[in-house]
Amino acid sequence: MTAITSTAYSRDLGDQLRRLREKFTSMNGASFAEHLGWDPSKVSTIERGRARASEIDLVQYLMACGRDANFFEEFRSHYRYAFDPYVVQVPDNLRTLAMTEATANKITTYDVHTIPGLIQTPEYVRGLFVEGGQVAPENIEKGVRLRMERQAVMKRHNRPECHFYVHELALQLRVGDDRLMEEQYLRMLFKTHVLRIVPMSAGSAPIRHSARMLFSFEKMVPVAYSETDLAQVFSHNGAAIAQSREFFKWLDAVALDEGQSRSLLANYASGLRRGLHVPRAELA
Repeated sequence: MTAITSTAYSRDLGDQLRRLREKFTSMNGASFAEHLGWDPSKVSTIERGRARASEIDLVQYLMACGRDANFFEEFRSHYRYAFDPYVVQVPDNLRTLAMTEATANKITTYDVHTIPGLIQTPEYVRGLFVEGGQVAPENIEKGVRLRMERQAVMKRHNRPECHFYVHELALQLRVGDDRLMEEQYLRMLFKTHVLRIVPMSAGSAPIRHSARMLFSFEKMVPVAYSETDLAQVFSHNGAAIAQSREFFKWLDAVALDEGQSRSLLANYASGLRRGLHVPRAELA
């Protein structure tokens, strides 16, 4: 077992090991360690993703959970990347992202073309899936449910501090009908987070940057995250984290302040009632 800085992926895989122990044995961490002849802290650090288990450790752990050689080979193929500074996953694998959101104490997000996932309404999510054409019809409701389950972190009493930077273009790109968009605008006005709109007047530079997230934790290294239709990328690399911090510092300078952002958003909502598609706010 090698001590090393944990990553979002190592914590996810460690949690999967814990779930296996709880599902297939009746032992707690201490008794499981005794069963394996390990120090009790070894089970804890592996299950928390704070240490890289050796192949022998993994064999012993998984066999004690009643898993076979085929299961071990599949898990090992994932585990070999657990502590890499960059981890790439397929876009429909939401475990690592959901766990990262759930354990962060601060989440900073930038979205260009869509409303951030953590504050989307169910109807907006469904509209994205239907209009996007990339999700099979029979999987749409499952996708909506998973997105809503991720939003549970926003309802906790100790919810993470959330800062959402949203480009005005995302407000203008319509999903569904007027009623759907009005409900989405009103959902964004809930004061459970910090909302900053990057206006069209900021020029083309903000539009050229991809959507991204920066997760901060109380005792762990931050995680820089971005995604496309093809992949999710989690980075623990110091340069990537520093670049993300500088990017959000730059957005802070070009975005409207909170009051202006909410005023503009309210104008979009009221504009739908007036039959306008691109309402404009009179900002001081």
